[in-house]
Amino acid sequence: MTTATAAKRKIFKYNLSFYYQSTIIYFIAFLLYVFIKGMFLEDSFRMILKDPVIYFFILILLIALVSLLYNLYLNRYLEFRSDELVIKKGSKTRIVKFTDIVSIKQTKERRHSRVRSFRIIRIKVRNRRLPLIIMPYDYENKIELMEAIKELRNKFGSKGNV
Repeated sequence: MTTATAAKRKIFKYNLSFYYQSTIIYFIAFLLYVFIKGMFLEDSFRMILKDPVIYFFILILLIALVSLLYNLYLNRYLEFRSDELVIKKGSKTRIVKFTDIVSIKQTKERRHSRVRSFRIIRIKVRNRRLPLIIMPYDYENKIELMEAIKELRNKFGSKGNV
C-alpha cells in the first residue's frame, strides 16, 4: 500500500465506552454492597452467601461482562477507502463500492431538539433491497465520520440526498 492510499483510508471503530463503563459501575456497586452488608449488617461474610440480592448482582455483572466480551469479539468498524466502504462486524465483511451507491439519506435535525445522538444515515446500494443503516454516534470520532459521509455525498453529487 502506498502512502497515497494510506492517506485516503479512514477507519472508524465502534465505541465500546458504554460497555466498559457499565461493567465497572456494576462491579463497584457489587463490591460496595458486599462490603456494607458484610461489615455492618451481618458481621460475617459467610451470611452474605444466603442473600438473594448478591446473586442478582452477580447475574447483572455477568451479563454486562458477557456483552462487553461479545462486542470486543465483534470488532466492529467502518473503513472508508479511496473507492469503497468496508463495514466489518465479527467475521462478516461487507464491501460497498462507491459506484454502487444509489443515494445517501440522513435524518434531519429538528429545530427545537439539540440531541444529535439519534441521527441515522441510510445508504441505498444497487442490487440490495434494504439500505445500509449507520448510526454515527455509535462510532468513535463521530464528527469525522459525518464529514467523511458528507465528503462521499459531495463526491457523487446527485447521488447523495443528505
